Amino acid sequence: MGELRAYAALAAAQARSVVSYRTSFLIELLTNVGATVFDVLTVLVLFRATDRIAGFTLPEALLITGIISAGFALADFTIGNVDRLKTYVRAGTLDAVLVRPLAALPQLLLMDLPIRKLLRVVFGFTVLVVAVRMNEIDWTPARVALLLVAPLSCAVFMSAIFVISASLAFWWVDSGELGSAFTYGGRDFASYPITVYGPVFRTLFAYVLGLAFIGYQPALALLGRPDPLGLPAWAGFASPLVALAAAVVAAAVWRVGLRHYRSTGS
Repeated sequence: MGELRAYAALAAAQARSVVSYRTSFLIELLTNVGATVFDVLTVLVLFRATDRIAGFTLPEALLITGIISAGFALADFTIGNVDRLKTYVRAGTLDAVLVRPLAALPQLLLMDLPIRKLLRVVFGFTVLVVAVRMNEIDWTPARVALLLVAPLSCAVFMSAIFVISASLAFWWVDSGELGSAFTYGGRDFASYPITVYGPVFRTLFAYVLGLAFIGYQPALALLGRPDPLGLPAWAGFASPLVALAAAVVAAAVWRVGLRHYRSTGS
């Protein structure tokens, strides 16, 4: 309970700090939704030229985009701040975090509470709701459960990618935008039907890294469509297991990175 009160105090202090400059906060709140909006607009623009892409209609493709947009926005809101770890390592801020009697990761996440990203979450889930309404889905208890679990599984999976990519800073402080290639790049990859990609690219990112199981496969299961690439129907319900596996890997990488860290300049 003591730790929870400490985390709550950190979160409250950050919230007060963020909203103290109301005009700046409102501008950031509105501009931060832009990235998610443009992701959806890209899909809409593509379908202006054709009524099907890789065998998928606009409502079907938008369902994939909606799951990814909702899940990624939630992950970015809750965990995305961890990508500033390289700055904290370089500046020595992480040293102060590690001497406190609290877990390091929650402290880092609360050091810059990303309330400005809240509209991304709202917009992402709005896109998902609109996409669901655009499709004729034969609702069953399993599909209702999948609709609730899929964006959360996507959020856990992308949170794990955020943590893994940020942990590069423990070994390589000047990792630059390499981590973003897997976080934001992974979001962009997973936002479209994976049948649009070539076999090698698809195998590496969709199946080896697991990006097919956080948006594409759940969408197929919701729509009741067989996978054009031949995976069984149960693959659409595998997103929680894939997300759990990613979280376990992320936790292991984070612990190894912390043990490897030897203070500023190491």
